[in-house]
Amino acid sequence: QVQIVQSGGGLVQPGGSLRLSCAVSGTTVDSIAVGWFRQAPGKDREGVSCIISDGHTYYVDSVKGRFTISRDNAKNTVYLQMNSLKVEDTAVYYCATGYPSDYYLLESDYGPWGQGTQVTVSS
Repeated sequence: QVQIVQSGGGLVQPGGSLRLSCAVSGTTVDSIAVGWFRQAPGKDREGVSCIISDGHTYYVDSVKGRFTISRDNAKNTVYLQMNSLKVEDTAVYYCATGYPSDYYLLESDYGPWGQGTQVTVSS
């Protein structure tokens, strides 16, 4: 029922910016949590940021002050604005919906998942 379509991503230089979009159908983004996760080659997938139903937001320490998660309820879309990008931000980024409880960036609390989009930060 729930479907997620991601857009954005691409190649940027260090210090540049990108905005990722996560368009959700089958549920409303203000009724669930929407999270962004990323996976670099050879590494485990990690939680990056999420916005929960009441609008509170959470970030992994490595992106605080650089990334901003937001949502447009009318468009049923969640965004991840990524500024001051670093080479270590290079990864496939995934959007997912879920129902977290005590912690907000646990993979096991999320599903379904979007298709993923590549973000490459390189000079």
